[in-house]
Amino acid sequence: MAFVATNRTRILVDAGLSCKELERRLAAIGESAAAFDAILITHEHSDHVSGLLRFARKFKMKTPIYVSKLTHPLIDWEGCEPPVERFQAGSGWTIGDIQVESFTIPHDAVDPVGFRFSAEGVRIGVATDLGYMPESIKYRLQGCHALLLESNHDIEMLKVGPYPWSVKQRVMGRNGHLSNHVVCDYLETEFDGDTQALVLGHLSEHNNHPEIVRLGAEQALEQRGLTTQLVVAEQKNPTEVFRF
Repeated sequence: MAFVATNRTRILVDAGLSCKELERRLAAIGESAAAFDAILITHEHSDHVSGLLRFARKFKMKTPIYVSKLTHPLIDWEGCEPPVERFQAGSGWTIGDIQVESFTIPHDAVDPVGFRFSAEGVRIGVATDLGYMPESIKYRLQGCHALLLESNHDIEMLKVGPYPWSVKQRVMGRNGHLSNHVVCDYLETEFDGDTQALVLGHLSEHNNHPEIVRLGAEQALEQRGLTTQLVVAEQKNPTEVFRF
């Protein structure tokens, strides 16, 4: 989950937390759960949409939910569908004073997307749940002042971890999740050094550890001589608020 806002516009990306937890985290940064201008959905997996409908019912939402045309039918709306805007992956549009660009990501969902937001000269990229970093995504992430990027698993921890082999293959596959190794390679070679804040998130609870992610990323950034602010997001706690 990510929250992007200007003085005029508030956007939530994904709603995989419980309604109660979503409200708690928003309240912690002084935001109301009933004051969104839009909710954007990256894909249909439960850890990205499980709190969506309860949240919509509780607040009798008139806030539009943006979901791709192919993803929309895969969400169980339970006869309580709030306003929905269907978009074509790869398209862009404007919400309030925020320009939104969507882009396709490689993941084992039907039509998964990432987002890039632009407003008041500030650009923010969100790319989680992707198996590798194609050139198209690297291009989309260039020039971002802040970036939320997946660093899902440590390969060795995954190999000896509790998952069945079929799940391990899925996670390591090109439509699975980014490993720490792939992320560090990206940081060492092609990461945009102008990015002011880098958040590494979507860490596996069983196959990763925040300090492993932090150490690897710090070393990669140091090799480039970059002073980018690095934050490792944890599942049970929100990150700090970044202001530009």
